[in-house]
Amino acid sequence: MAELLQAGQPAPDVTFRQGRDEIKLLDFKGLKNVVLAFYGSAFTGG
Repeated sequence: MAELLQAGQPAPDVTFRQGRDEIKLLDFKGLKNVVLAFYGSAFTGG
């Protein structure tokens, strides 16, 4: 089971795909604020 994050705790480095590009959360460290939102089953048709 994945460990839950608490408010204010740094997020682990993760990589996302946007089209053919890979975007790493670490790429934004110290540059911008980032909000992560996860939508379970979004865009899956189910």
